[in-house]
Amino acid sequence: MPKELYLYSTSYCHLCELAEALLIESAIKPVRIIEITEDDQLLLQYGLRIPVLKRLDTNAELGWPFNLNDIALFLRD
Repeated sequence: MPKELYLYSTSYCHLCELAEALLIESAIKPVRIIEITEDDQLLLQYGLRIPVLKRLDTNAELGWPFNLNDIALFLRD
């Protein structure tokens, strides 16, 4: 079963765009993009760390910088 993932991000973030491109390239689904500027708590928590990929099954987070190999290792059971 695919893991549910969040990508904490914000508009006009070059690094977030790179992270999204990696996820598209790796064909990982489903990924929900979370706009952190819409929630003050998320902005405090992730504002200086975005992009951050989060697994909802384990709550593990993968912070930038990451590559395709890092994502694959992050998603292993």
